[in-house]
Amino acid sequence: MPRSVNHVASRAKRKRILKLTRGYFGARRNVWTVAKNTWEKGLLYAYRDRKNKKRNFRALWIQRINAAARMEGMSYSQLMGAMHKAGMAMNRKVLADLAMNHPEAFKAIVAKAKAN
Repeated sequence: MPRSVNHVASRAKRKRILKLTRGYFGARRNVWTVAKNTWEKGLLYAYRDRKNKKRNFRALWIQRINAAARMEGMSYSQLMGAMHKAGMAMNRKVLADLAMNHPEAFKAIVAKAKAN
């Protein structure tokens, strides 16, 4: 008796993955093994880079806060230390946004941190 193979399911699985690799270059889009390997590797990169994105944004916020703080005569670490001492709890995302878009508000925060 011949071996029974579920071609419908296996073809559907291949079609699903080949559909996901539609924008890739060359054989990465239409050769099954290459496309599958590329797609799997892409999932790993996506997982890794979701973590790196948070790291990169935090670094960007710190650079923006540092630049704005230096315009007020303080360094980033001095500002954060003074804010901590004054009991001002504000995250870096909000501080960076204030530094970029509302310099007067940022200036007031620096002045309050310096006063304590």
